[in-house]
Amino acid sequence: MSTLETASAATSATAEKREVVNDFSIQVATVNGSGSQTANLVLLRSLFQMGIPVSGKNLFPSNIAGLPTWYTIRTNKRGYIGRKKEIDFLVAMNPETAQEDVLNLEPGAAVVYDEPLKLNELRSDLFFYPCPFDELVKPLAPNPKLRKLVKNMLYDGVLAHLLGIEMEEIRHALYKQFSTKPKAAELNWNAAQASFEWAKENVPKIDPYRVERMNENQGKIIIEGNSAAALGCVFAGVTVVTWYPITPSSSLAENLGDYARRFRMDPETGKATFAIVQAEDELASIGMAIGAGWAGARSMTTTAGPGISLMSEFVGLGYFAEIPVVLFDVQRMGPSTGLPTRTSQGDLLSAATLSHGDTRHPLLIPSTPSEAFDMAGQAFDLAEELQTPVFVLLDLDLGMNYWMSDKFEYPEKPLDRGKVLTKEDLDRVGSFARYADVDGDGVPYRTLPGTQHSKAAYFTRGTGHTPRATYSEREDDWTQNMDRLLRKFETARSKMPQPEIVMTEGAKIGLVGCGTSHFALEESRDQLEREYDIKTSYYRTRGYPFSAKIEEFVAAHDRVYIVDQNRDGQLRQLMRLDYPDLPSEKLRSIRYYGGMPLDARTVTDELIKQEGL
Repeated sequence: MSTLETASAATSATAEKREVVNDFSIQVATVNGSGSQTANLVLLRSLFQMGIPVSGKNLFPSNIAGLPTWYTIRTNKRGYIGRKKEIDFLVAMNPETAQEDVLNLEPGAAVVYDEPLKLNELRSDLFFYPCPFDELVKPLAPNPKLRKLVKNMLYDGVLAHLLGIEMEEIRHALYKQFSTKPKAAELNWNAAQASFEWAKENVPKIDPYRVERMNENQGKIIIEGNSAAALGCVFAGVTVVTWYPITPSSSLAENLGDYARRFRMDPETGKATFAIVQAEDELASIGMAIGAGWAGARSMTTTAGPGISLMSEFVGLGYFAEIPVVLFDVQRMGPSTGLPTRTSQGDLLSAATLSHGDTRHPLLIPSTPSEAFDMAGQAFDLAEELQTPVFVLLDLDLGMNYWMSDKFEYPEKPLDRGKVLTKEDLDRVGSFARYADVDGDGVPYRTLPGTQHSKAAYFTRGTGHTPRATYSEREDDWTQNMDRLLRKFETARSKMPQPEIVMTEGAKIGLVGCGTSHFALEESRDQLEREYDIKTSYYRTRGYPFSAKIEEFVAAHDRVYIVDQNRDGQLRQLMRLDYPDLPSEKLRSIRYYGGMPLDARTVTDELIKQEGL
């Protein structure tokens, strides 16, 4: 008798009674470098094309190949697309982790596995589906090297049968994935069809999980945050991109290059209207970007935490000499090399105050791909309006994972170059002082190199200087300049993206978060109300310096929980730095720093614990 036939009648009856539709998580456990990414993305896109809210998260090692990797897909009919801690449906393809993966499942989960692993012997409270993948792949791919890659597509066909995924959507997603490789598309499609037909004939369904078509994804796309940010930079008019490879930001620069070559080539000459330079290290990268910003280019660099640390001195120069430049920081686990392929929000404090001495830098903090696209444009405008380095803080979860997103709006607003004096302006005013606060907002006027006017030149100073850019070590010159820079930072406050605020009538508890914490917080708020009858309000900050509305939000609640994806509560610390009068007795901290994307249950459980319930 087969393993499937030995499933107890009671278990099958239980599955029948508690059918779970469009509300579960799938985890695929494979080996890094085995080509499973294609099969996983085809699975994700197929569900998305069926109109089901879905998200995909890749957990992969930082070495090149050979170590375990997991890909998690969540479907949720209510639209929750943050990480779910529990795994409901496991595809076990990696012998190294298979037993541990199975033992960590909650009772009632389902397992598709490579038959030789004999995982059904481990537990009796799961739904097991053994599949002879090695035998199925042999007639499809006679070449042994090719079998390794095609084998992964077999579990897509099996899952299509077990979960009710429409094979036409599998085909559509697969051919989109292999749009430039028709032979590879055909080979993989044959594999998916073969395993689907085999599963129909040999695998009776005994678990409760299935999907059915919905209509929730109209007008939406699936895209990585890094790709969205890269496209935003192109539409924002970036002309100089300097970078040094580092996980998890490399794909931002790589995608930006692809988009620029597609959209930013001169149609008459065929030449590029941009420059992308892979520098020899992070110091060279930020130095080139600042030089380009000084010369009048819209310039940027992209990096991660270790790169940010190395860029400290140059960023201080950009701040003090007042040169526009944009830095994209895709945050990962630190300190030191840390966990390069795990997510974090651990650079908030370092980015906000990067460099020695007194410095404060504007931060933009997107939560979604569409915000990553929009904030790219905002960052370049802000950098030039304020004449200062501006940071865009993504994290690995947003940057390297695929998310559902609203389609991006074509930017209609003209580029804002800020206070740039032209030859005609200089003819009219006669002269200018480079570091003088003419308008009272802390932002001086500048000219661009090459401006054909005798009064256009000035010294760009990283040392003490007067308003006229002459060297000075006088105490009053120094303090006046530092005070003006602080005024400029206050001017930035009014230009930052406004926070998202949800005030709930009768709520005594407020939640504050940023970035991808947003998805866990949305779901946690519903859990708290549904399971504990606790109403909460919500404040999502989208930039630093913070809006003064944070003071009103804190005042309106008895307790405010600030949610951080780092050990030290950096968002909470930054709030206290910006608003030192916030009542500390009201502020509580929920911190997660395990490297996985934050999930709702972690937030809910910690809040309930601190509430003493």
